[in-house]
Parts: sequence; structure tokens; C-alpha cells
Amino acid sequence: MRFTSSYIPTLRESPADAEVVSHKLLLRAGMVRQLTSGLYCYLPLGLKVINKIADIVRSEMDNAGFQELLLPMVQPADLWKETGRWEHYGKELLRFQDRNARDYCLGPTHEEVITSLVRGEVRSYRHLPVRLYQIQTKFRDETRPRFGLMRGREFIMKDAYSFDADVAGAEKSYAIMKDAYMKIFSRIGLKFRAVEADNGSIGGKFSHEFMVLADTGEDSIVVCPQCDYAANVEVAQNAADVCPCCRARLTRTKGIEVGHVFMLDKKYSEPMRAVFLDEAGSKQVMAMGCYGIGVSRIAAAALEQNHDENGCLFPPPIAPFECVLLNLDCRNMRVNEKIEELYAYLLKAGIDALLDDRDERPGAKFKDADLLGAPMQLTLGGKSLERGVVECKNRRTGEKSEIDLSAFGAAFPAWAAGVRENWGV
Repeated sequence: MRFTSSYIPTLRESPADAEVVSHKLLLRAGMVRQLTSGLYCYLPLGLKVINKIADIVRSEMDNAGFQELLLPMVQPADLWKETGRWEHYGKELLRFQDRNARDYCLGPTHEEVITSLVRGEVRSYRHLPVRLYQIQTKFRDETRPRFGLMRGREFIMKDAYSFDADVAGAEKSYAIMKDAYMKIFSRIGLKFRAVEADNGSIGGKFSHEFMVLADTGEDSIVVCPQCDYAANVEVAQNAADVCPCCRARLTRTKGIEVGHVFMLDKKYSEPMRAVFLDEAGSKQVMAMGCYGIGVSRIAAAALEQNHDENGCLFPPPIAPFECVLLNLDCRNMRVNEKIEELYAYLLKAGIDALLDDRDERPGAKFKDADLLGAPMQLTLGGKSLERGVVECKNRRTGEKSEIDLSAFGAAFPAWAAGVRENWGV
């Protein structure tokens, strides 16, 4: 992509109403713009980040044996009344009527809809398990939306649902999905923990939250430095004491919830009569699980964990570009020719690159490159061309080096691999 043909409206200063780092940086980097309280427009680079996150989520969901579908965002009240949540969910559920005075809501979650769908199709134990997911816009009428994409009213979410013949099968589905979540957040490049959690408004038997570790997180958790144990302080016993698994002393930290898995059992399937015939021909109620990931929230959480005073530090798998190529002398034909060669090489090598071809001051280009947070920066100007080198910068460490232009094709892959290795991806 070329900067001159792109819509990247960067800002030099943070808007006064931006409270947390991710909100400030997403606005300054031209990735989002607020429409009204809790509602955001995803600009091209912001959407690109979100799509990269969604692609990783989709890949691991497919690998786990879940199939993608898409459910309506608008849901009839009748389904919510079957489970009792129409009355009990609270004001976060945005209710309205159509022209025929029928009650509807904007879906904050889809347990009722997916259960209604499956109960109408599945009749026999032979058709189970059923494992489905979607990536879709949700709406929760938050009392106090704040922190940009961290707590908006409209957001993009992956929600998945499993239906099994019994609790043992449901626990297997739960374990499969928990493992898939570990792979998702590892592939994205985040520091996270799976935390024993409260079930909240979703309900069910037990659940785990997936927390991105960050000082700006709203949730207080305890973690064990010796093993994988972690828990929400509301759930943990002896939270200021020792780990129940290995007896090491627990420490408190902050986390940002980006995923949640629930073992529902029959909380929804029983009141909604989602039944099937077992091997003996008897009716049985399906055992369920549900599993959510905040796709748009991950974009913000990644920045809360990865940033510096100059801007974004996106992990390579979700960066809007993996490399920014800066032309410092756009009026020099020899520089233009060589940088076009480098750009063509990067694209052919599968590197998602941005060519800053603007006739702009070098200082402005460097500031924008740092702000956008691409892990790699390559710079070429008249002086470096005369020396026969392209200047390289590892955005995360700030380390600078040079690659001989005559050996670029051989040297660049090793340098890029070192940058990725620095991120652990």
C-alpha cells in the first residue's frame, strides 16, 4: 500500500476526551473515529488490524472443529422470555418494537438464538456434538461507555456454542475450546493468563476468563509465578496467600478480559426444550457451552500492553503493516527507482508493507512510522543510496542497523526473522 493513495488521517496530539493509552493511540494513528458515545467508525487501518485478529480467531476455530455461521443481530423478545432473561438482563439490553408493536432487542449475545436454531434441527444423538461460531457485531447499552474500544456499546465479537449429548461431552467441547483460545492469544503475540472466573449474566456451571496482562486493566487477578494458576480475586480463595496448586506465593496484577469460556450445561437448553433422542429412544436435554472473544477489544488490549512514548507497538501478526518503507527523497529519481525495487521485493516476499511515498519532511515521516507501530522500518534517502545501504530499525527495541543494497534479498529475511523472534512469534 502507498501512503499517497491511502486514508490514514494521523493526529499530532491526543483528543482531550481520550482517557487510556489505546484510545489515544487508535485515534492518533487514524484507525478509529468516534461517532457518538460508545460507537466507533473503524477506519481502513483499524479495520485491517481487526480483520487480522479475526483471521487468526477463525483459523483456530476451524482447526478446533467449529463451523462458522452468521445469526441475526436483531432478536425477538419471545426467545429471551423463554429463558427469563428478557426481564432479568437489565438495561444493557436495548429493547425496541417494530412497526407491528412486536418486541425485539439488539443482540449482546446469542445463546437464545443459537439454541432455537439447533433445537429445530437436531433430533438424534447421532447428530451430536454440534459446534458452531460466528464473528459479528454486538450491542450492549453500557451505562457508562468509556476507554474507546475497551468498553464501547457496539463491538465486534466472536461467539461460539457447543451442543453435546451429556455433561462429559460438553466438558470435552469446553476443553477443546479452552485449548483453542490458548493458541489464539499465543499466535496474536499477547501476554495473557486463563483465569478462573464468575459466570456473570451468562450463567452456567463454571467458566474461565482470558486476561491480557496490563497495568491499565480494570480487573484485579491473582497469578502464580511458578505455574499456570490464575484467578479473579472474586473467585480466588486465599487470594493474598498461596497457590492451591503448587503452594507458591500468589501475586496480584491487573488484566483486561478479552475472552470468556462458559460451561453452561442445561441453563438454556432445558427451558428452551432443546432435546434429542438417545440410543434407547428416550428424550434427553442437550448440554451446552458458550465461548466468546472480543475481537475489537483485542486491538485495544494489545496496545495497552504494547506501546511506548512514540506510538503503537503492534505484535507482528496483527500490525496494520509488518514493514514501513520510507522514501526520504521523493524528488531524487535514483532513490525512487531503488525504493520501488525494494517495495516490489517486499510484496513478492509476502511482507505486508506500507510505502511512504509522500513529498513530506523526513521528521514527519519518522513520527508517523513510529505512531503506526509496524514492527519493521526501512529507510532510504540520497545519502544512504550513495553509501549503498538501506537503514533498518526494529520498532520494538529501537535498534538500528544497515543492509547492503547489493545483498538485500539475502540479508533481509534473516533480519526480519530476528525482529519477529524478538516478539516471540
